Parts: sequence; structure tokens; C-alpha cells
Amino acid sequence: MATQWEYATVPLIIHATKAILDQWGSDGWELVTVIQGPDAGLVAYLKRPKPGV
Repeated sequence: MATQWEYATVPLIIHATKAILDQWGSDGWELVTVIQGPDAGLVAYLKRPKPGV
């Protein structure tokens, strides 16, 4: 059976990017990509395996 994923999008604050990503990573989230959001800020896209599946 293929892995089922859940996804999250997280706005990144420039002066706290590492802390934000470290926190999400410690919760089991894997960074997929970072893109520029609609308001010119950065947005991180993350994924992790769905729990209990």
C-alpha cells in the first residue's frame, strides 16, 4: 500500500525561518518546498505520513 500523506502550508518569518522549520521538523513534518506567497512573503509546504494509516 502506498504511503498516505497529510500536508501543511506555513508562512515563514524571515528572522525566524530556522526556528519555525525546526519546530515543524521535530513534529515529524518534512519540508517539500518554499515559494514566494501572494503577499511577497515566503510560504513553506510540508508533508508527513498520515497517522494511523
